[in-house]
Amino acid sequence: MQHAAEVGITAEVVAKEPGQKGFKVRPRRWVIERTLGWLMHYRRLVRDYETRPQRSRTMIHWAMIDLMGRRLTGERTPTWHYQPEQLPPT
Repeated sequence: MQHAAEVGITAEVVAKEPGQKGFKVRPRRWVIERTLGWLMHYRRLVRDYETRPQRSRTMIHWAMIDLMGRRLTGERTPTWHYQPEQLPPT
């Protein structure tokens, strides 16, 4: 927390509401979970293969560039989710 404050990042610990039982969606937290799910489609990001943080950050940038490029062009390629003949229409 101290390092985050030194570099200008505001971090907030969100506690459960009084009397809350079980899971409750928190505002904006789903954005991070969704993004991490997208990144898990890239083999090199599923496991911690990289030994240098700069290399890992670069692989994340490449994955997000690929994701944005596919969305902009509407291109679809087969993944482990679908067989080529089962790809949904674009």
